[in-house]
Amino acid sequence: MKKVYILSDAHLGSWAIPHQRMQERRLVRFLDSIKNKASAVYLLGDMFDFWYEWKYTVPKGYTRFLGKISELTDMGVEVHYFTGNHDIWMYGYLEEECGVIMHRKPLTTDIYGKVFYMAHGDGLGDPDKMFNFIRSIFHNRTCQILFSMLHPRWAMWFGLSWAKRSRLKRADGKELPYMGEDKEYLIQYTKQYMKTHPDIDYYIYGHRHIELDMMLSRKSRMMIIGDWIWQFTYVVFDGEHIFLEEYVEGESKL
Repeated sequence: MKKVYILSDAHLGSWAIPHQRMQERRLVRFLDSIKNKASAVYLLGDMFDFWYEWKYTVPKGYTRFLGKISELTDMGVEVHYFTGNHDIWMYGYLEEECGVIMHRKPLTTDIYGKVFYMAHGDGLGDPDKMFNFIRSIFHNRTCQILFSMLHPRWAMWFGLSWAKRSRLKRADGKELPYMGEDKEYLIQYTKQYMKTHPDIDYYIYGHRHIELDMMLSRKSRMMIIGDWIWQFTYVVFDGEHIFLEEYVEGESKL
């Protein structure tokens, strides 16, 4: 039985990540190492630090990554892409050119008889009013149309600069560490969601850039799967067992 892999938050192209070329190559080597073992790969958003598509133009770069996911889909591996809060503005390029399956909302799906709920994680129970206000602007279709009227040179500069400033506000450019079960809003959101969706076995999220694996009930397990900036972590499901693993060059056996 082939396996399912889930990863998130590479933020490729970030101006705040000094090792970005090495980071992209490491991600590509990982995808190459699993291509013959995978039935599906789920990318839970923010794989790019800023992505915006115009009608005839897409951001330059990322050729190794885009080529590798195209190779996977050409081989028959399903590649699912979830838009995050840095790459909302995808309008068909990855589907048409790379063969990915795009998801703009949380997905509930059956995999080998287990029910998965997967999402990037932004906007799910987050109490930050400013973040939610900005998020509503980014998702607003009128605002998207107005932004698309900017020349890509200035629009991309603005997007990448915004993302860089946002990351450098944090200590060492990293997210807050685990805040505890009662303060992590994704945990609180999931506990509420479980009350009306008791059939779900696994809740899988990105966005927070922390590693978390916890049982919320006898049946339901929740994971926040780290990132591909510093942690290089991923989830693998073999049909019976699920693991949260770290990719170490030359040592990935799962």
